Amino acid sequence: MTHSEELRRGVAALGLALDEAQLDKLAGYLALLGKWNHTYNLTAVRDEARMVSHHLLDSLTLVPYLEGHHRLLDVGSGGGMPGIPAAIARPDLSVVLLDANSKKTSFLRQAAIELGLTNVEVVTSRVEAYQPEQKFDLITSRAFSELADFVRLTPHLLADGGQWLAMKGVWPYEEIAQLPAGVEVVEVLPLAVPGLEAERHLVRIAQR
Repeated sequence: MTHSEELRRGVAALGLALDEAQLDKLAGYLALLGKWNHTYNLTAVRDEARMVSHHLLDSLTLVPYLEGHHRLLDVGSGGGMPGIPAAIARPDLSVVLLDANSKKTSFLRQAAIELGLTNVEVVTSRVEAYQPEQKFDLITSRAFSELADFVRLTPHLLADGGQWLAMKGVWPYEEIAQLPAGVEVVEVLPLAVPGLEAERHLVRIAQR
């Protein structure tokens, strides 16, 4: 099975209604990730076949939880996960990819240009120093930090009534126990990633 076929099957299994142009952009993103990874060390996953499940489909499990929202911040975006797949799947969503590593943001800018992602903005900054004109109704992270640090470093970026969406592996009992006062876990949702035999969870957190 080709990478493109695996991607199509995975998208169908996730129940996402993506058109040909979106599927082509996801495939194009995969190719860019594979190409730039050799030089920029964007991900520890070197095999493009594994990138389909470990990165693209894993990131796309976030998409159903973006409904009804308008601005998404991907903190510590790295190689663009989950922000770029989310931006491809939701072209109506304004997505900011934030990372302090200028090499990684160089890749992210190039990817956004080559893929024609007009809804993506790339920012090179430490998260605590980032001061956007407009706050975000959703802040996500896939590999940025533990939950406590994630929420401690980003409250100035969250709009009133907004939520944090943290993508995690196994159910993060210990991390949840370390969350600071003033926030609460709304729910922890198990995620099923096609082709990935590993536990994945989405932790939704809100201000009290």
